[in-house]
Amino acid sequence: MRLAAPVLLLLAFASLAHAAPDEDKLGKAFGYPIGTGANWYYDESVRVGSFTHQAEIKGIFRGAPNVLKASPRPMALPRAAHEPDIRWNAKDARGLTLDDYLARQRIMGLIVVKDGAIQLERYQYDRKPKDRFTSHSMAKSITALAVGIAGREGLIRSLDDLAERYAPGLKSTVLGQTSVRNLLRMASGMKYEQTYDGSGDTPRFSKAIATEGIEAAVRMITAREREQGTRFYYASPNTVALAAVLRGATRTSLSEYLTPRLWQAIGAEDGATWYADRTGLEVALGNFNATLRDYARLGVVLANDGVRPDDGKATPVVPKEFLLDATDWHRVPEPFRPKVATSYLGYGYQFWIFPGERRRFAMVGVYGQSLYVDPELKLVMIQTGANATAEAGKTSLGADRDEFWRGVVRFYGKW
Repeated sequence: MRLAAPVLLLLAFASLAHAAPDEDKLGKAFGYPIGTGANWYYDESVRVGSFTHQAEIKGIFRGAPNVLKASPRPMALPRAAHEPDIRWNAKDARGLTLDDYLARQRIMGLIVVKDGAIQLERYQYDRKPKDRFTSHSMAKSITALAVGIAGREGLIRSLDDLAERYAPGLKSTVLGQTSVRNLLRMASGMKYEQTYDGSGDTPRFSKAIATEGIEAAVRMITAREREQGTRFYYASPNTVALAAVLRGATRTSLSEYLTPRLWQAIGAEDGATWYADRTGLEVALGNFNATLRDYARLGVVLANDGVRPDDGKATPVVPKEFLLDATDWHRVPEPFRPKVATSYLGYGYQFWIFPGERRRFAMVGVYGQSLYVDPELKLVMIQTGANATAEAGKTSLGADRDEFWRGVVRFYGKW
């Protein structure tokens, strides 16, 4: 059957309207292929496939993924009757819509939850609800939650204890002689250059994890540039040192420890994975993988100050005081407050903290991964991305994401 020119034109416009940004660059023609241990992180042609199938990639850190089993009692996530008409303003345009946001940015998945109900859920690049999206540095916040839980159980006696008290493999190292609290705050003072472009200390540290394991890699850090606890400097070795602390304190893997205490406790519907080094220790600087809806369930618990809202007993999953210390800028020392730690955000215990009198905080990972929480509004936004650069601020994603979040908050309350 031969179609008339106007019909063909209409179909062409419809195809363009539904095209996600840079599909060709991200591997659409090849079915969004999965990368290898060598190229999964940097090669954008395998970025979408790799960021949703990390557990299938062999050879990352020369380890294997540990598994966190799903809950026997999943948290229900009912769906709102209508998708909200969210409007937001970018630097170059005003009154933009959700569709505009997805057309402008390489978003693989996006969910907004209000009062425990899904308000919107979108996927691009042929991703599906059952795909497990890699967390990147959002995993750092999950590691911090494990510290809070271990503290409640008396397995970590004080956040002011040195890390080496719990992790003998860190004994006499710079990070081993750093307090747990200062590791949580990214305030070890270690001499280290965190980068995302293959320069600096990051590639050497990652290679050491792959060849020798985390505790051996930590020994390559041999000096401090400043006194611990005095200044924020974001560096991933702080978090993997916390993973070593947790293994020593709990005498089990981070994944096994958190399965009943966090993952099943929040009502996760699906299992999650966490890539480990050759010794079985989770590479907790990232490498956690879960469905978008289960990240949303975690966000719902965080928005309710650590309590699962559909639990009739209101049993805290995460200790409330620890969570407040982790996410409220009023509770952190001056060097870690918003517009001091960085030009905009503050930093708590492995969580980013927004400025303003209302408590808002975030879990953030490279390439666009983020989970934003407004506890007062019981509002959560989770997105997973395949940004062109690791650092969102080096493209328009950083500004657009912030403005879209502001639009979400304004729709349900006020900024």
